[in-house]
Amino acid sequence: MGCVCMKLKKFRYNDPKVLASHTYSKPFRYEEENHEVLASQTYFTINEVEFVHELFKKLSSSIIDDGLINKEEFQLGLFGNSKKQSLFTDRIFQMFDTKQDGVIDFGEFVRFLSIFHPKTPQAEKVSCAFQQYDLWNTGFIEHEEVKEMIMALLKESDLILPDEIIESIVKKTFEEADFKRDGKIDMEEWKELVAKNPSLLKNMTIPYLKDITTMFPSFVLKPDIEHNNNNF
Repeated sequence: MGCVCMKLKKFRYNDPKVLASHTYSKPFRYEEENHEVLASQTYFTINEVEFVHELFKKLSSSIIDDGLINKEEFQLGLFGNSKKQSLFTDRIFQMFDTKQDGVIDFGEFVRFLSIFHPKTPQAEKVSCAFQQYDLWNTGFIEHEEVKEMIMALLKESDLILPDEIIESIVKKTFEEADFKRDGKIDMEEWKELVAKNPSLLKNMTIPYLKDITTMFPSFVLKPDIEHNNNNF
């Protein structure tokens, strides 16, 4: 099954064609959390939090300068297009937006991005990867969720596979992972699957985050597909 691969792309928040189509306003500015506190709660150092803050400021002011990242700004940072619809983008935005209020504040941004830090324990990465596929937030990964994610990821990369091939990939995945044979993958089964297929976590680490103080600002997350029929 194809897996999501996080690749580093140049930040494209300043696309004049996109920004020219928006009306700017100056709403209240969100009061950010203390950077030292955020460093103590994540795997970033205080220095790294400061550099992440610079990236956050660029994203959060790309359309409306309010200290928050809305869906359009998030899509603009990923694709250079604030209107592009994507299941992948929607799901990642939901996972960043832990307060579920439709915007991402700096605390949410740092905490979620920290999961991709090279120093983050594998157990946290396993849990996050599970949530990515648990589209319906039921605590299980079901057949239709896997199929929907595969189709969305293929669409992101402009790839087309016949439905029967997609179904065979999903079936093979469940044959390997669903050892309880109840038609869904729970966290226990997911951990077993990851143990057998470590490549499932390859998208859960961004090496450049440990060098962010020297690499900034030439990166942003963007999904891509690496086709591998053995896992997703």
